[in-house]
Amino acid sequence: MATQALVSPEEYLSTSFDGADREYVDGLIVERNVGENPHSEVQARLIEIFYELRKRHPLHCRPELRLKLAPTRYRIPDVAVFHPDKPVELVPDRPPLIVIEIVSREDRYTEVLKKLEEYRVWGVPHVWVVDPWRRTLSAYGEKGLITAAAFLIGELGIEIPRAEILP
Repeated sequence: MATQALVSPEEYLSTSFDGADREYVDGLIVERNVGENPHSEVQARLIEIFYELRKRHPLHCRPELRLKLAPTRYRIPDVAVFHPDKPVELVPDRPPLIVIEIVSREDRYTEVLKKLEEYRVWGVPHVWVVDPWRRTLSAYGEKGLITAAAFLIGELGIEIPRAEILP
């Protein structure tokens, strides 16, 4: 079995990858599953939804933006939403208001859960999952992954029903 050589955060940040960008976890470069059409369609819908919400709230939506969760941990959520200030750093190191992961067919459940927990522990108030294959929404928190009929941003009085994301 081959082993992967450890790389520094600086080397990771200066590397260009063919295809989808990679994540960085404790010295290892981690591939992300490239989305298929259902994944891409959900991502586009979410961007549209947050663009409309931006007209009433200072929300700043960023698809596939590298986030620095720790000195040796960089993750790339499918969608990150910042509030009230937009990110100005090349790689933000402060938690956004919302992180959304869209499930790909090849995603491993345990790996997705591990990433969701990293976001929660880092301080992301709203960690959401959209599964376009099962057509479900879920929110992740201290009690784990809970299926939801809508995504709620209580502090802003926003509710995004499932039908808007998965028509």
